[in-house]
Amino acid sequence: MKDYQDNFAHDSLPDTSLQPDYLYNQQQFQQPEMLNCVARLLDDHIQNGHGDAICLRTFESNWTYRELYEKSNQIAQVLIEDLGLQSGNRVLIRSANNPMMVACWFGILKAGGIVVATMPLLRAKELTTIIECAEISHVLCDVHLESEIDLVQSSFLRRVCKYDGTGHNASELENHMATKAKTFANFHSKADSVALIGFTSGTTGLPKMTAHYHKDILNICEAFPQFSLQPTPDDIFTGSPPIGFTFGLGGLVLFPLYFGASTFLIDKPSPDLLLEAIQNHKISICFTAPIAWRIITAKVRDYDISSLRKCVSAGETLPLKVWQDWYDATGLKIIDGIGATEMLHIFISSNESNMRPGATGLPVTGYESKIIDTNGSELPSNEPGRLAVRGITGCKYLNRPDKQMEYVESGWNITGDIYKKDEDGYFWFIARGDDMIISSGYNIAAIEVESVLLTHEDILECAVVGLPDEERGMLVCAHIVLKETSKASDEFSKSIQHWFKEVAAPYKYPRVIYFTEQLPKTETGKIQRFKLK
Repeated sequence: MKDYQDNFAHDSLPDTSLQPDYLYNQQQFQQPEMLNCVARLLDDHIQNGHGDAICLRTFESNWTYRELYEKSNQIAQVLIEDLGLQSGNRVLIRSANNPMMVACWFGILKAGGIVVATMPLLRAKELTTIIECAEISHVLCDVHLESEIDLVQSSFLRRVCKYDGTGHNASELENHMATKAKTFANFHSKADSVALIGFTSGTTGLPKMTAHYHKDILNICEAFPQFSLQPTPDDIFTGSPPIGFTFGLGGLVLFPLYFGASTFLIDKPSPDLLLEAIQNHKISICFTAPIAWRIITAKVRDYDISSLRKCVSAGETLPLKVWQDWYDATGLKIIDGIGATEMLHIFISSNESNMRPGATGLPVTGYESKIIDTNGSELPSNEPGRLAVRGITGCKYLNRPDKQMEYVESGWNITGDIYKKDEDGYFWFIARGDDMIISSGYNIAAIEVESVLLTHEDILECAVVGLPDEERGMLVCAHIVLKETSKASDEFSKSIQHWFKEVAAPYKYPRVIYFTEQLPKTETGKIQRFKLK
């Protein structure tokens, strides 16, 4: 539904015939025609007398709901009055998890912009790709992450405005904000106006842009949290995923604010800092990846975690041993879940009452899932096959009808995961069905790593695969053919790894490198990656 001055996002949506079926039959998922999700997530709390309650927490300070409301109103005015934002423009946020990032997120939507949040580890080349693909006109950037954004050159980019995410000093954005009123009339978005664009790693070519509406953002708050968490205003959330991930956005911003709770933000999260926060700030709900739960388990006896009542794991499958060790150490059950950037958040999960250790769980309220074969026919119980899901959210790739048709089949979203469903309807993870490597909660496409490696002056060919790893789930492994085979050595491997981390997001670097004289190929020259695993 076009309602913006800049209709790039809506003009780029897949035709409705290519979109999945949506399930809005339940009352809680039926939204009004006109809807700006910020009103429900933030503004309503002010109207309902909740403004003085703490909203955002850090190790150094707290913000109330009113403070977040006023700052996001000021940012909206800066965007329009000083930076020339038009409704529908895409605005990139480059920031660690801090209160100002959240204020920027809400300010963009209040002004009628579309949010494109990114991870702090991305480098200039990756940021440039995102800006070019989404035709991004504006960037709001934490000054502590400015070096890479300063290297970006794009004809689409009109304004970069910086702020101090620590709150210690005023930068350009804060100086503009100081001149603005603390009230603002939100842009009158429609429920199906694009609010958010998330970038997902692809197994081929350019990263894919997936769009989500204002109603999508509110509907996921009625799904997984109600199904698995049962939040109250007294809850304090925390976690390690970046808000640039939809997993982090939901767990650390949307869910706590929807229920009038608070969230504890850690700009550089680690297992030790998570435990410190839980102990000293009485955290009750924690989101993190399996690798972090494993490390935390080894340290937990040194901390008081009695306030913790809900533990959520996502990003990669949760090994049964990690679940069992944590349960044995704490008596708490980790809630596993599977989500996707295309689906916005978790769509299969469990809670303490219906949990089956080792299984991912059951379809979350608002979704339904099945296991299908390569022809799209549903498989019987305990037969491994492709995971298909549909519900209140679904895949909407921008400008990629080819990829849209791959992800959506006969109205169902096909996630790329291999699962089985048991007789009781529980879903059990088997494997990834593509070349995606999921390591420490990060989705890493093999082709992306290969594309970077092939820019190295000494590399002739390469093939990247994922290797099983007890600690990280999978390791990125590169099989490399050098132009001069005599250079192959452990020291040269280390130099390639160091170089990679300088030119691409460090979490993507190959932790394992094998030098080889040739790669296994088919008669047509296609690399046989399965022979390398």
